[in-house]
Amino acid sequence: MRNASNLQTTGQQALPQWRSRVLFVLLLVGLGGLLARGIYLQGIHNDFLQQKGDARYGRVIDINAHRGMISDRFGEPLAISTPVESIWVSPQDVEATPQQIRQLASILGMNLEELKTRMTDSSHDFIYLKRQLPPDQAEKVVKLGIAGVSLKREYRRYYPGGEVTSHLLGFTDVDDNGQEGVELSLQAQLGGKAGSHRVIKDRRGQIVEDVASLHAPKEGGNVLLSLDSKIQFLAFREIKQAVELHKAKAGSIVVLDAHSGEVLAMANWPSYNPNNRDKPNAILLRNHVLTDLFEPGSTMKPFTVAAALELGKIRPDTVINTEHGVYTVGGRKIHDTHPEATLTVAQVIQKSSNVGASKIALSMKPEQLWHSLNESGFGMSTGCEFPGETAGRLRDYNKWKPIEQATMSYGNGISVNLLQLARAYTIFANDGELRPVTLIKQEILTVGSRVYSAATARAVRDMLELVVKPGGTAPLAQIVGYRVAGKTGTAHKLEGGHYVDRYVASFVGMAPASNPRLIVAVMINEPSGEQYYGGQVAAPAFSNVMGAALRLLNVPNDAPLNNVMQPSPADFIREEV
Repeated sequence: MRNASNLQTTGQQALPQWRSRVLFVLLLVGLGGLLARGIYLQGIHNDFLQQKGDARYGRVIDINAHRGMISDRFGEPLAISTPVESIWVSPQDVEATPQQIRQLASILGMNLEELKTRMTDSSHDFIYLKRQLPPDQAEKVVKLGIAGVSLKREYRRYYPGGEVTSHLLGFTDVDDNGQEGVELSLQAQLGGKAGSHRVIKDRRGQIVEDVASLHAPKEGGNVLLSLDSKIQFLAFREIKQAVELHKAKAGSIVVLDAHSGEVLAMANWPSYNPNNRDKPNAILLRNHVLTDLFEPGSTMKPFTVAAALELGKIRPDTVINTEHGVYTVGGRKIHDTHPEATLTVAQVIQKSSNVGASKIALSMKPEQLWHSLNESGFGMSTGCEFPGETAGRLRDYNKWKPIEQATMSYGNGISVNLLQLARAYTIFANDGELRPVTLIKQEILTVGSRVYSAATARAVRDMLELVVKPGGTAPLAQIVGYRVAGKTGTAHKLEGGHYVDRYVASFVGMAPASNPRLIVAVMINEPSGEQYYGGQVAAPAFSNVMGAALRLLNVPNDAPLNNVMQPSPADFIREEV
């Protein structure tokens, strides 16, 4: 009985009060900690949860800016950006059957294994599968309904002129950034600035809602070039035909507005199609008008004569002893292709006498000739700001030997690019003033710099008219209804420090000669047919382009329509340096 009573008393004994109090306090502390943690995460430091939520349901997408349009001087589009779709994938959201992946690879034209690798690359949240697809191809991808695969709107550059304007305009890369030509030089103006927006995606990785625009894209600005699309086409057609006709290595042509210095046309052959994304040979990408240097040959003689005229060393009718076509300077002989005993200064230009030009050059001090050539823009950039332009070479006169001063008078020992040479002829078209050249349409005529007096420039222009008449080196440059003034060049190419039997044939001229409106410069690199003289190879291309361009511009005639007088083949005057 006692034992049972004791057991009953022990089982009913109450727990100590301190234990319940401790337990209560612990529960309160735990609840307070949870409450504090909740407040901290959701109210004070919610970045972590926000990031995790965004990673699962949201994404920031870039919005490409629309690239500005490039137009010719009349607003005709030369380069435009058209909307296209690009395919991208979020690897962690991909849900696709093997059959869907095979179909996707077939649509995109991708290697199956490469596609699988990209779609399972969990180290990236965003991977492009294929850029810039046409709409019908993008639609086929959408119809597959693959989770984690989405479209992104982008822009692709299109060039309506194709190969006709490729060297001037250049092209853009897959991100619509300029890589060559005007596209590169004016990237800051054309490119604009990309924007971004936040989107929500569903559990299948598909974008279901635009949440907010974080940064609106800034559209690129439009550019109005000085180019005239019709004259550009003419120039391209003629330089291509000349290169192919004379089996030449290459050819270039540039057309300038004689008064404003605006480039109305600039073309090369061979060319390339910038709409074809397969990158061509690097040589084809170069704009030879600006990036390639050549010795200008006899197209330099007018500047030698102008310098001497300005100094009062000669007059147009001054008689020069041309030594029957052979003249020795410093132990080296200078030759004329057509030997003459004497020639006037005007005839030195007309018949392109190397001996006559050399004697005129040597009548001046080296620094006088150098200063005249330097003031004419040789040895420096044209200022058109085209990427890759070469400045040419005009050596320091302190290092000239007499033979070098003599040969420089007819374009040996000096190098130029074609635009630089064309620009120099603005001096004779504008009564002694050198005009700046530009690729951008000008609303206000830019003031040039005076190099020669008006009397000197007009005297040289009169001599240049003799060049295109019978008895000159370029009768094939004549144009029906217009007076023409210009100069031929036929220069041996310099390779390895020696002149070889390969040539650069050129012609630079202006018309109407009474008040020049246009200047056209033509250069044919290594003509390999029977004809290789500038008057035979380059002058006809000049005539065709200049004549058609003057008619397009409705320039009034300054000569009768029966003004063209073609010489017989026996009377054709050749030149060579």
